[in-house]
Amino acid sequence: MKIIEELNKYATGKLVLLLFGITTGVYLAILLYFIPSVLEQAPGLKLFDMSPGGYSYEDAIHLLDAIGPTGREKYLQRQLPIDFIYPGLFAVSYTLMLSWLFSKRIDPKSKIYLLVLVPAAAGLFDYIENIGIISMLITYPVVSPRWVQFASLFSILKSVMTIAFYVLFFYGVLLFGLKRKHS
Repeated sequence: MKIIEELNKYATGKLVLLLFGITTGVYLAILLYFIPSVLEQAPGLKLFDMSPGGYSYEDAIHLLDAIGPTGREKYLQRQLPIDFIYPGLFAVSYTLMLSWLFSKRIDPKSKIYLLVLVPAAAGLFDYIENIGIISMLITYPVVSPRWVQFASLFSILKSVMTIAFYVLFFYGVLLFGLKRKHS
């Protein structure tokens, strides 16, 4: 496949390490600064982005009420703009990482090699989730239950793909370790 060939061309240890550092830095900024900033008025609650099991309409309205106008503005103006950078970084960084790891032990022509695209799916689902969250924030206080279901579904799909990435990552590390042990 053409996409696998392209991935393997760019999947070098140095680039993977550089992108991993940038992606981790952006994630830490989101986790340690942007999310707490939005939740100042609602400690103990979780933002939509951090709800891997999804959320109900009631949960969504409760969060939007609890964070208040300031929190909703911060969510829309601060959190979501950086959360439009992160999914792309996640997709590229971790797709290249899996490609680099898998290339050590798996034939790129193998169907299983296509699993390196799981982080790209997670990134795509994160973008779609963000569109649903923006809709809820913009239309508040008249939030469509369908938009909540839509955003919640993509929160769940993003989470499933993220978990799948970590499983594949550990599998790739195991394969890499086995190769080094037998070398």
